Amino acid sequence: MEKDLSLQLLLEKPFTLPGLLFRHYKALGLSDLQFLLLIHIRQFHQEGNDFPTPQDLVNRMTIDEQECTRQLKQLLTNRFIEIEEVKNREEKISESISIDPLFEKLHLLLNEEELKGQDEEKKAEEGRLFQRFEQEFARPLSPMEMEMVSMWLDEDRHQPYMIEAALRESVVSSRLNFRYIDRILFDWKKNGVKTVEQAKAHGEKVRSHHSSRNYSKQTEEKPKKRHPGYNWLEGDGE
Repeated sequence: MEKDLSLQLLLEKPFTLPGLLFRHYKALGLSDLQFLLLIHIRQFHQEGNDFPTPQDLVNRMTIDEQECTRQLKQLLTNRFIEIEEVKNREEKISESISIDPLFEKLHLLLNEEELKGQDEEKKAEEGRLFQRFEQEFARPLSPMEMEMVSMWLDEDRHQPYMIEAALRESVVSSRLNFRYIDRILFDWKKNGVKTVEQAKAHGEKVRSHHSSRNYSKQTEEKPKKRHPGYNWLEGDGE
């Protein structure tokens, strides 16, 4: 008898549900009782019973049949479950309680939370960008300057890290003004520069080209004193 029980326990199919359901069923609007009902329905499915009746369910719970029926109707109304017609191998039609809508709701909830998190991170990143500008300019931005940064983000679709990279380039070039930063961003976009690494490589390429051109001129013309700062967009010294 003891051996048969041990064998039965070993052969019993484990019951599983995604951990995400346990962590988010409250956010979905389910009560503890409703979630427990869904768990029992899932278990009945696993046992081969696709349409457990209220009586089947209350036999495993502490609620009465009336309360069970009421909760099931509420789950149907709120579309956490649905009644489906299914055909068996003999083409006979029978009914089944599907909990697929529960997983669909969970999927939508997780997508919404992810988008919300991305939106919050985007706002935080943009807030840090404005702070960076104010730090470099050592003053609060004017409404027109703030609008220009917003246009770079919303209309031109520049990433915050690329705008910050253009800001750094303007600082290094000692050309700290919005017009110059706008020209840098325009040049990067025109040349397909989308990452900070590409921006650095592009800048080095432009500088190298300019240096070669200057060297050629110096071999033909009288040498001129070079300025330490080079405007790599406009092609002139500062």
